[in-house]
Amino acid sequence: MNNDALLKRIALNPNVLTGKPVIKGTRLSVEFILNLLAHGATTTEILDEYQGLTVEDIQACLLFAGESLSRTEFMPLVMETA
Repeated sequence: MNNDALLKRIALNPNVLTGKPVIKGTRLSVEFILNLLAHGATTTEILDEYQGLTVEDIQACLLFAGESLSRTEFMPLVMETA
């Protein structure tokens, strides 16, 4: 599945979770899915827990996060010294 098709699985609607990006047709935010993955949940565990989700939905969350970060500039809060 190409990037455009995956990203179409993510919706931003100010009336759903105050505009946080969610998996289309759900109230599951990209942030929530990424947090589950970060804390060790497997794709299989997430799919078992949230019926109706697909592997592509989880891939879309990862892609959305990556695309969002690629468009962000980071400035250090503290200057490193050698």
